[in-house]
Amino acid sequence: MKILVVEDERKLAEYLKRALSEHNYVVDVASDGVSGLHLARETQYDLILLDVMLPGMDGFAVLHELRKSDRVPVLMLTARDKVEDRVRGLQDGADDYLVKPFALSELLARVLALGRRRGHVVAETSRQNVLKVGDLELDLLRRKASRAGTRLDLTAKEFTLLALLMRKQGEVLSRLDLAEQVWDINFNSNTNVVEVAVRRLRGKVDDPFETKILHTVRGMGYVLELREE
Repeated sequence: MKILVVEDERKLAEYLKRALSEHNYVVDVASDGVSGLHLARETQYDLILLDVMLPGMDGFAVLHELRKSDRVPVLMLTARDKVEDRVRGLQDGADDYLVKPFALSELLARVLALGRRRGHVVAETSRQNVLKVGDLELDLLRRKASRAGTRLDLTAKEFTLLALLMRKQGEVLSRLDLAEQVWDINFNSNTNVVEVAVRRLRGKVDDPFETKILHTVRGMGYVLELREE
């Protein structure tokens, strides 16, 4: 299920992208109404999370333009808890309305409900929530990791890092990619947090086993993949 998040608050947008990605949704982000509308017209999405207070073109204007040609489900997000705002959004064609601040569990429930309404089977099955690369398995729902049947004791950040690497298996991820997506920090060349975390993760998923799957690509970054010996 492909979701577009149109949100100008950077930290909230990054949080939503990370949280939804961890639940196996494919997520794009736009930071203003104009770029959000452009993406919505150029790409087929299954759901749009649309903030009301956007720079340049607000969420109501984006929704109005969308409804001229598209019936993609839209969940409006706003800090304005006025009845008239909610009524306006629903009358203009929004499918649901969520007031900030909101609990992630409520957002996920509404996303799931809108997906079902759209006709998508988005219920989280055990198969969808288990990532596998060779004999390495990561259960996203139970927050468990194992390799060759051996339980791996991972910290929360190590789990998030491994999930990202497994989702992007075969793709080289730079230090910048990892720093931004796992730690939500701006990259600083003097920071070795990524190298330390990868080294510790490698010590758990690779060092005890004969076949190595977490590789360093010199000058580029890291990649998780099976390689022929």
